[in-house]
Amino acid sequence: MKTVRLNHLRAALLAVAAAGLLAAAGLLVVLSAQPAEANYPGKPGKIAYSGWDGNDLEIYTINPNGGSNLKVTNDQSGNEAPAYSPNAKKIAYSGWDGNDWEIYTIDPGGGSRKNVTNNNTNDRFPYYSPNGTKIAYSGKDGNDWDIYTINPNGGSKKNVTNNNSTNDYQPDYAPGGTKIAYAGNDRNDWDIYTISTNGGGRKNVTNNNADDIQPSYSPSGKSIAYVYDPGAGDAEIHYIKPDGGGRTPVTNNNRDDLYPYWGSK
Repeated sequence: MKTVRLNHLRAALLAVAAAGLLAAAGLLVVLSAQPAEANYPGKPGKIAYSGWDGNDLEIYTINPNGGSNLKVTNDQSGNEAPAYSPNAKKIAYSGWDGNDWEIYTIDPGGGSRKNVTNNNTNDRFPYYSPNGTKIAYSGKDGNDWDIYTINPNGGSKKNVTNNNSTNDYQPDYAPGGTKIAYAGNDRNDWDIYTISTNGGGRKNVTNNNADDIQPSYSPSGKSIAYVYDPGAGDAEIHYIKPDGGGRTPVTNNNRDDLYPYWGSK
């Protein structure tokens, strides 16, 4: 079976002390500890990120010019993968509760923290729907990782991918909010899939012999950027149509390019 480098790449990025940016056809490649989340219309606001405070990872916000750095979470456990709500009034993130990873929300000023998932399994990589009424995330169901959605205030969750044989990570909502792209493992490698938020219409978009991870929809929803990783330390950024056609390389070098983030002009 092909060696999957996803965990290795993520672990390597945790040691990166600075971020690198590459602009190409409106696509930004952000090298950071966690996948970048979608941007929403409006004036640029603060950047949320996960930073080491000397003891563990905490969620911070900072102005794009580097000023007004604010520590949002402040506890003795790890917090990572922040994602703003569309109205920027909440930040969702993955937090360690002492036993497992949970999805939390918190005000950007640090108040009103809520454990959204609040269970005994690992939940990671939150991502708000475009209308802010749902959070998609990767959850461990006891057998493997699936893509779930849940209301931001908690309550009943929905297992969207709902399989017992493959791991599904890194959900990304389409701009219309009816589809989710994600990275799924078919026991041979990682591919990019799309699925309706109700769980139907699953499609294997990339379907090749490389590892394809970290999907990011374009603002129009007509393309998906992702990491194409054939191995040998040379992961590149590609994009593809949601129907699987028109695969296009963006970067082409001899180093790893990771975590694409498709912004708007």
